[in-house]
Amino acid sequence: MSPRPIATATISFGLVSIPCQLYSSAENSQKVRFNFLSPEGTRVKQQYVDAKTGEPVERRDLIKGYQFAKDQYVTFKPEELKALEAEATQAIEIVEFVPVDQVERAYIGKTYYLGPARGGDKAYSLLGAAMKKTGWAALAKYAARGKQYLVLVRPVGDHLVLEQLHYAHEVRDIAAVPSGEGEVVEAELGLAVQLIEQIASERFDPSKYEDEVGQRMLEAVERKVADGTEITAPVEEETTAQVIDLMAALRASVSSETETGADDQAESEPEKKKAAGS
Repeated sequence: MSPRPIATATISFGLVSIPCQLYSSAENSQKVRFNFLSPEGTRVKQQYVDAKTGEPVERRDLIKGYQFAKDQYVTFKPEELKALEAEATQAIEIVEFVPVDQVERAYIGKTYYLGPARGGDKAYSLLGAAMKKTGWAALAKYAARGKQYLVLVRPVGDHLVLEQLHYAHEVRDIAAVPSGEGEVVEAELGLAVQLIEQIASERFDPSKYEDEVGQRMLEAVERKVADGTEITAPVEEETTAQVIDLMAALRASVSSETETGADDQAESEPEKKKAAGS
């Protein structure tokens, strides 16, 4: 089943306009979602309550306010907020090009796929080919749903991808996070590199991994629906932090991976002989 676009947009590139359609890059329909129920098993509703009086407040009577000091708010009417919103032009206005590898991953938020809309095939392909040849990606402004977003448009194969970026003031400086003062010993570094190389893959293959917790939840839901099986959590063993010999742990890890590789090779020998005999 072909994916359905969630929005339309137009990439503005100099005097060139490229009509596009936006598609979600991920599917969340398989996630297990729970609802809150009363002890009798009836769905409950969320209610807003006045923090001072304790009286319930209807949703239609709520107003929006910004807290500028403790317990002090400046309020806005819907029409005032509407006037402040960005005009939803659906235009992806390219403002500059930057080396694609210069955009730190911390800035990347949501990712969307871009596909050409009617009449945009040639310009779409041209922009993608030009960015691939130069190694540059497009920084652009995108106004939608009353907000203005900073986005990055980059080529992936024959397609274009739009990545919603965080603004500079939204990204924390990693320098503020402690990095430790551990000394790197050359011998330990060599073993660590050896261990990495033993379990490394030449390409990223996400199909090898599954959401094991989500799968367990789905299976539990199916059992519950079928026969009402009671779910109990396993008893967790108490663990304590251990001080380890880093060098010894690295040697043991490298040795373990080496033995595993040897076992795999031994198991494959009969298959090789069998194949050779046939």
